[in-house]
Amino acid sequence: MAITAVFHHNRESDFQSYKDFFMVELIPISQTESRVHNSPETYRAQLKHFGSALPKNLRQLTSQEIQQLESQGNTSSDTSWHNVLLPAHKELDCSLIQRCHFHGPVVLGQLSPARLKFHDLELKCGLYNSYLDRVILEDNVCVRNVAYLVNYHIKSRVILFNINEMSCTYHSKFGNGWIKAGEDEDVRVTVAVGNENEGRSILPFEEILPADAYIWSRYRDDKQLMARLVDLTEEKNRKDQPTYGLVEEDAVIKNTILIKDAKIGSHAYIKGAMKLKNITVCSSQEETSQIGEGVEMVNGIMGYGSKVFYQAVAVRFIIGRNCQLKYGARLLNSFLGDNSTVSCCELLNNLIFPFHEQHHNSSFLIATTILGQSNIAAAATIGSNHNSRSPDGEILAGRGFWPGLASDFKHNSRFASFCLVAKGSYQHELCINYPFSLVSLGVVSQEIRIVPAYWFLYNMFAIARNNSKFKKRDKRGVKAQHIETNPLAPDSIQEVLIALDRLVELTGRTLRLTSLQAAKDFLHQNPEADLVLIDPQVQKKYGGRIYKGAQGYKEYRKIVKYFALQSLMEYCQSIQEEILTTEIISKLQEIPLYTEWENLGGQIVPKQQVQELFSCIKTGHITSWSQVHHFYDHCQNNYINWKARYSLYLLEWLYSSPLEHFTPAIFKDIHDDVLIVSNYMYENSRNTRQKDFEDYFRSITYANKEEQEAVIGTLEDTDFLKELEVETKRFNQKLELLLSALGKV
Repeated sequence: MAITAVFHHNRESDFQSYKDFFMVELIPISQTESRVHNSPETYRAQLKHFGSALPKNLRQLTSQEIQQLESQGNTSSDTSWHNVLLPAHKELDCSLIQRCHFHGPVVLGQLSPARLKFHDLELKCGLYNSYLDRVILEDNVCVRNVAYLVNYHIKSRVILFNINEMSCTYHSKFGNGWIKAGEDEDVRVTVAVGNENEGRSILPFEEILPADAYIWSRYRDDKQLMARLVDLTEEKNRKDQPTYGLVEEDAVIKNTILIKDAKIGSHAYIKGAMKLKNITVCSSQEETSQIGEGVEMVNGIMGYGSKVFYQAVAVRFIIGRNCQLKYGARLLNSFLGDNSTVSCCELLNNLIFPFHEQHHNSSFLIATTILGQSNIAAAATIGSNHNSRSPDGEILAGRGFWPGLASDFKHNSRFASFCLVAKGSYQHELCINYPFSLVSLGVVSQEIRIVPAYWFLYNMFAIARNNSKFKKRDKRGVKAQHIETNPLAPDSIQEVLIALDRLVELTGRTLRLTSLQAAKDFLHQNPEADLVLIDPQVQKKYGGRIYKGAQGYKEYRKIVKYFALQSLMEYCQSIQEEILTTEIISKLQEIPLYTEWENLGGQIVPKQQVQELFSCIKTGHITSWSQVHHFYDHCQNNYINWKARYSLYLLEWLYSSPLEHFTPAIFKDIHDDVLIVSNYMYENSRNTRQKDFEDYFRSITYANKEEQEAVIGTLEDTDFLKELEVETKRFNQKLELLLSALGKV
């Protein structure tokens, strides 16, 4: 039942008698809103926390300006209008300020008799029907129908139109994981990525990259490192300085209900949002960000060039560059990496690297770390299912994770790079160490089935297209996070080596051979053997069967050679050479050799370099996140060299011999295998795509071939195949030159 209080004569005793009955405190007008007459210096002091944003030389309004403002329905809490100031050198067109109330100090900028136009919205510059308190306005803004605008700096050419409340507290952090002086740790905003129990929580900050989130969430055992990462995050925090909200140049905000404690970047476009609280919206002219109808965003950072639309909800979040979150999607306690698109679904407690796709209303993703280039199918429910008395589990998946329709998994599970998981309910924990594999449920028994190197055997089109596809989708104006888009990179190749060793071990066990060398010899001599291997480590309790083990072994080896030659070719190109000589090899052997690699947010970095970074952070040689990011740049600048050195190691590993002992026959074997892979990539890609046009069942919905071509085009219209054909010919020509000095015949 509502409680009603009636105050006769506005007496203070009435307030004291009844205020305890209300959730909202009742304060007598006589204490706060009686007509005041303060000096301009008093109001300048109230704006002191704006720092350099506050113009130095301010003047008061003239009596003529005050008279004109009052004649147009404007009011002020100060009887002499000392609270309204403007730069000394600027004139004020009072006709452009109508029916506004200036409650506290307000600094006005230049207002011109002009219109601001954005798409179909066209409004006159000026202030209309609005309430302003502790606001700095720069030149030629439009503030119209803003019911409550408090403690904000509004830069030039900004449109604020139809906003219920836009305010900022003095203790705002704008989504950063900071705390102010005197505040408890409990108020610090964290993002609990990767695990529901918050054991991998990170602190959001405006410049954060997926790489930062990864090292913070994965190396929890290094307590000194964890403490230093907090220090790096607090480095830009002015703990004792009161804050104010900010809307930068050329931003447009319209038809929005609540904006509180927000920092809005330049050229941002916000329309119809429900609630934006404690957030930073990064935006620039080159990378404009947008927030649309019905959106709610609380406690987080939105990256440059990203778009959040249509009733999407984000709480305790980090959204990277060039991302889309739309159609009712829910993003909670998660980091969504650059170039990702999420629609309709629900994501909780995830760390997701760049190029993630999840478009379906029925899909669900929780407690995962997914290392990029992933695609979550419809009805996939990848959720922590409380399978023990311990804290909730998690999933770790390498690049290219692709669970099939209506698939679900039991936590904890781990997947190597580019695992395609067929539709099914996987009732037991999985540990899939075979990259580029197909995983499916057993037909009769509860063992799972794995086809290693499946992509190379049956769907080379997808692998060949991957690199090109992701590069074209990368629309970031600034590529702060380095991203490896090639499926064949040191991270996936090191997994291939692990899988090769495992296939040799299982072959020896299955055939009861006396040594690993005997198992290798069998696989080399019988590449088409119908070999089914038993691997008890891929699934808890029931294990799994490895099908086409011999064929997978052969494909894995060819792919390692292809990667090695591709990397050496790239290195030679970087030093403007076309032929790999013994002198170049000697030079490469002087480069440090790294055989273990890690995916840092999409960038592939030697693990030894990651440890070097940690050492620099802990010893204080690195004192800011910007320096950490410079370290990433250093690693990227050396990436081609490190890959080339790693490639020499791979060739020696494959042939169990130092490179200087390689014979012309070995180089010919390498050349022939790489040439086979190169040609097969194009031929298989073409054949795979050709089925879309020639398969009988793909044509049954069309009346004739002409209709089919009008709807889906022809094989010759496929731009990717045209590009791949040209690239294949170019690669093959370079390959001939590359090995010509090393005895290849």
